[in-house]
Amino acid sequence: MKVLILSCNTGEGHNSAAKALSECIRLHGDEAEFLDFMLLKGRRTSKIVGGSYVSVVKHAPRFFYFLYKIGDKISSSKRKSPVYYANALLGKRLKKYIDEHHYDVIVTTHLFPAETLTYLKSKNRLKQKVVAVATDYTCIPFWEETNCDYYVIPHKDLKDEFSQKGIPSHKLKAYGIPVRQAFSQPRLQDEAKKICSIPEHSHVYLIMSGSMGFGKIQLFVAQLLRKIEKNEYIIVICGNNKKLYHILMKEFGRFSNVRILGYTEHIASYMDASDVLFTKPGGLTTTEAAVKGIPIIHTAPIPGCESKNLAFFSVRGLSIASSKFYNQIKASQNLLRNEDAKNNMRTAQAKEIPKNAADRTYKLLRRIC
Repeated sequence: MKVLILSCNTGEGHNSAAKALSECIRLHGDEAEFLDFMLLKGRRTSKIVGGSYVSVVKHAPRFFYFLYKIGDKISSSKRKSPVYYANALLGKRLKKYIDEHHYDVIVTTHLFPAETLTYLKSKNRLKQKVVAVATDYTCIPFWEETNCDYYVIPHKDLKDEFSQKGIPSHKLKAYGIPVRQAFSQPRLQDEAKKICSIPEHSHVYLIMSGSMGFGKIQLFVAQLLRKIEKNEYIIVICGNNKKLYHILMKEFGRFSNVRILGYTEHIASYMDASDVLFTKPGGLTTTEAAVKGIPIIHTAPIPGCESKNLAFFSVRGLSIASSKFYNQIKASQNLLRNEDAKNNMRTAQAKEIPKNAADRTYKLLRRIC
């Protein structure tokens, strides 16, 4: 089986799900290729699309929410949107790429390639079956105007929302969001601390800024640093945000109980080593943490789908949410020092968030090939 997995460079979550599936498929001995869909138009286009999205989300979140709400209102299974027609323009390039590489089945972890694949299907120019993977705990605008053969969604409780939007219920597979093998492995905290060179008896607060940042993170770290006790430790992962990394290193690099990291392949190990995670409610990072069984403090969301993610997790006891630094820090200290509260959250996470989404999606791909 040879699988094409399409994503788009608008935030890292879609890519992470795509890479998780690629890993799973290859571990089973089949072929998988991961492709940034916008590269079909060229690196410059990919950079512009990804950069524009991140810029709007970071610097004009209210405007992003306004666009999200408009999309929600005009989105319909009965007509096509401007988003569909814009992505349809890449139909010829995508068709050529698929034909040249002879794929058996196609997966998309992003709406944009799903739109293009839908266009090709409408013209009877696509013979491969298509599986879409939703990476947020809601049906985002315009999924309902796509026509994929199956939709892998994060949770069974979302089936009604997706079907009410117009996606046939028989196409919905509530497998969860795929995460890499490292996140579904048993959590061995002492061993992880050795791997990450973290003091053995310390308690660890992990802060993940995400690919698009985490509010005024330097102010948050300063406040948390004033509250922590002698045996407590702060780790901040900045990802690809080099500007943030340099700012934080300048302010906190001299503190022995604060570690600032840029991009790292060892996020699963740092999660294993941690006692509490601070993160905005992105679908992938939140799922990875819940699969790992890490108590989560959700910070302020990017308005739109992240607000839905936050609501989904907090109402089920899978995380604690607050927009205020003071409340976030207070909640984290309660989780750190209250074993019952910590274990209750972990129990809820284990009950609600599937660990085997990648494997179940792989089996679906094998079945429909």
